Amino acid sequence: MILSVSRRTDVPSYYSEWFYNRIKEGFLYVRNPMNPHQVSRIDLSPEVVDCIVFWTKNPYPMLERLGELSAYQYYFQFTLTGYGKDIECNVPHKKEEMLPIFQRLSREIGARRVIWRYDPILFNGTYSPEYHLKAFGQIAAALKGYTEKCVISFVDEYAKNRKSLESLKAYNLSDKELREFVRKLHDIATENGMKLVSCAEALDLQDCGAEHGSCIDRELIEELIGCKLKVSKDKGQRPECGCVESVEVGTYNTCKNGCKYCYANHSPESVAENCKKYDVNSPLLCGAVTEGDVVTVRKVKTLKEGQISLF
Repeated sequence: MILSVSRRTDVPSYYSEWFYNRIKEGFLYVRNPMNPHQVSRIDLSPEVVDCIVFWTKNPYPMLERLGELSAYQYYFQFTLTGYGKDIECNVPHKKEEMLPIFQRLSREIGARRVIWRYDPILFNGTYSPEYHLKAFGQIAAALKGYTEKCVISFVDEYAKNRKSLESLKAYNLSDKELREFVRKLHDIATENGMKLVSCAEALDLQDCGAEHGSCIDRELIEELIGCKLKVSKDKGQRPECGCVESVEVGTYNTCKNGCKYCYANHSPESVAENCKKYDVNSPLLCGAVTEGDVVTVRKVKTLKEGQISLF
């Protein structure tokens, strides 16, 4: 089993104590967002967890306790962009705080296991293509030697973020402009020793230097664990997504980063209400089992085909 922590919320930044407690206890609960009374019990023993993929804008709260993950293989998807607090409201200062944290994490676990995400990219009067290229270049230079890969994507409109994007007066580039923009990102990434890949983009950007990427990356995970995986493409994601199957542990409407492009939160009010339910000792993130809930043990197992090292 591959554990996704998490597409729905920033667990490392806001709920790391809960997650470490769950690792210690050896299990957690996940509520089905489509059927709220359906709760799954997920085994977290190292024997069935092949790899943990963390998604975050700030892993700092986890850093002092990474030793507690010594029985697991894991890597981080670390989002670091050029946006200010008008877009990413609660993310700490990028140059003063987040760049040093990225560098520290890379020194501790290795550049291969810290993937830089410059996404999602949106364009408006403030954040023009020229702005992004300058910001991307500055961040790439600071991260040279600290990561091997950069993931990009362009902002998608959903019902949950439509009003925010309209208020930001976001606009799209033409196909020609977008391709030229990506070529420039590729050149900058290459200059700084990084491979540029795209995330769930319908537009084929390979001729611009950005291959289709996989955030839950079979190739990387097989390298980390030293053997092949028997795993399929994740059918629950968009058709353009290259990720393999994983078990998601997060909860919607709990991320406190306050990003204007977010699709995982209904509103700041819903986040505030859910965060009141946060209990570091609860098996559920921001919640508890209530009357009418049905807890079912989810059948999980290792995806390893064998123990013979590939390397």
